[in-house]
Amino acid sequence: MSTFWPGETDGLKEEWRKPSLNRGGGLRHYLSATCNTVLTSIPREFHCDPHLRTHDSQGAGKCYLTLFVPLCLLQRYYGRSLPFGKDSFNIPQVGLLTVEQALADYSVMITGLKQQLGATDCPVIVFGGSYGGMLSVYMRLKYPNVVAGALAASAPILSTAGLGDSRQFFQDVTADFERVAPECSDAVRGAFHQLKELAERQDYKGIQAKFTLCKPPSSAQDIHQLYGLLRNAFTLMAMLDYPYSTHFMGNMPANPVKVACETMLSGSDLLANLRNTAGIVYNSTGVLTCFDLYSLYLECADPTGCGLGFNSLAWDYQACTEVNLCFESNNVTDMFPPMPFTDRDREIYCSKRWAVVPRPDWFKTQFWGDDLSTASNIIFSNGDLDPWANGGVRKSLSSSLIAVNIPEGAHHLDLRGSHDADPVSVITARKTEADIIAQWVKMERRSLKKSL
Repeated sequence: MSTFWPGETDGLKEEWRKPSLNRGGGLRHYLSATCNTVLTSIPREFHCDPHLRTHDSQGAGKCYLTLFVPLCLLQRYYGRSLPFGKDSFNIPQVGLLTVEQALADYSVMITGLKQQLGATDCPVIVFGGSYGGMLSVYMRLKYPNVVAGALAASAPILSTAGLGDSRQFFQDVTADFERVAPECSDAVRGAFHQLKELAERQDYKGIQAKFTLCKPPSSAQDIHQLYGLLRNAFTLMAMLDYPYSTHFMGNMPANPVKVACETMLSGSDLLANLRNTAGIVYNSTGVLTCFDLYSLYLECADPTGCGLGFNSLAWDYQACTEVNLCFESNNVTDMFPPMPFTDRDREIYCSKRWAVVPRPDWFKTQFWGDDLSTASNIIFSNGDLDPWANGGVRKSLSSSLIAVNIPEGAHHLDLRGSHDADPVSVITARKTEADIIAQWVKMERRSLKKSL
């Protein structure tokens, strides 16, 4: 569900549009008609900010505040955009959940709104972070007649196409913690080793006591679930390693990786430290009296985590059909227990869960893979603290396919609201992005005037 900062819904109009293809579906969007240039933000389930927050406290991007119509589009099957209501995730209704359908929805919506607003000669720039960043890239590749450019923040378009090393993601999660203190990752490894020894002895009561579990584990599957829950906590802290506290995807303290390492190194009881570190993610309020293995974390076709609720179902289905996320941990290049997830593992899971056969190479065909040289007007921004970064484009490919790297940035930090704790690198990145986009808008306006 889309959320806004206090007071920012004033003057916003919420509308529901019918789908562009097939039957069923629909697209929810938020519109603020205050000016005459259209910029579109494409999120998935995260914050949908009608002002896009690309400006910062030093004024970068300030010119856009009175120059654009901010439009937030929420993909069908996410948030409240459930085309078949409570039946949306039944088979075959869920079959309309595809990237191609989402892009067509966005294109029809943008084109229709431009006509409705009398803004057919106004350029459109798409913004997105994470999966939304991927969609932004794909919009520019597939509908360059509709959008003049794209800002893709933390968009892992290469790793999700099955390109690169399947070990990279969890290796990069580990690197975030090693960056704070090398002994931190050693402590995590040591804790997992102790947990493994307890599991091999089938000391399930001991494991329950050490991790304050609501029920004692009773099988190898329960131990596997515990491994996944713990690994997921470190993954989220690495992704959301912002210099200030945040309250989406859970409640995180400022600099959660640093807080986690301080917790892991707080005493000699490594298992207690591991439990308390996981509690930063799963029990930030301190309300829980015990951890329920199967309600706090859901194993799915994305080893980095699908989240909870309907959004988790949508992402699980997409990870079973188009988005290739065959990542693994191995306890050699990373600090986590060996947990492989191969193409075959994915195929077995997805066939059983959704009655589908994954297409592991589909994104390479449909969305060009790493052969992007003939594309144009895309910014690929990535933060060095983000474990997704190396699954994206880190080097500029041409004068209009531009990589913006943010040394102190976590997951799409540049698209978040400006904050007093923002590092200089993200303030600089936002200004660079704003300058590039201003050039694209100017060029597109010039082109549109010539065609009239």
